[in-house]
Amino acid sequence: MTTIGLIGSGNIGSTVAKLAVDAGYDVVLSNSRGPETLADLVAALGPKARAARPAEAAAAGDIVVVTVPLKAYRDVPAEPLAGKVVIDTNNYYPERDGQIAELDSGTATTSGLLQEHLGTAKVVKGFNNIYFKHLAEQGRPSGTADRAALPIFGDAPDAKRAATEFLDTIGYDAVDGGTLADSWRSERDTPVYVQPYRDAQADTASVRARLDEAAR
Repeated sequence: MTTIGLIGSGNIGSTVAKLAVDAGYDVVLSNSRGPETLADLVAALGPKARAARPAEAAAAGDIVVVTVPLKAYRDVPAEPLAGKVVIDTNNYYPERDGQIAELDSGTATTSGLLQEHLGTAKVVKGFNNIYFKHLAEQGRPSGTADRAALPIFGDAPDAKRAATEFLDTIGYDAVDGGTLADSWRSERDTPVYVQPYRDAQADTASVRARLDEAAR
């Protein structure tokens, strides 16, 4: 069974970890404060979860979820992620992250910046457009009529296939939104950001339509 590494274990990270454990994955969690601060979360998740430092979680994961504030993306360890599938949950919040000229001008995307930093890792944008409580609650078995979908973006087809399989296992359909250069379509203040899951209108067709509606 694939091991899921997590760099960052806040609301989204801990939710993804629980979904993964419930689906049978082994999970290695990390944060910037040290593994001892994750003891309660690991205890709640059970024997398939353990805590480590970010570089150790990166090395252990077959798929690694990076879910840190964007301003900290350069702290993500690149070497142990070489060649691996990395799911990036980042969004750009200037009030938190500071102004980033390439994002303000639209010449880069958040996941593009992470891809540039990581080099040979295969970055896939995902989990960034859904509130963590909705993520925890809206997973459904494959084929369920009201199953929610999440958009993904990436430049490596094999990485997008791996991300799609992971999403399917934890209860979600995936909608391929294009490359990392297209990933702005799911970020803050776009039609697919948060609201569809509040309205229970996040099936595959609805997510696709909302991606198509996005405009800069």
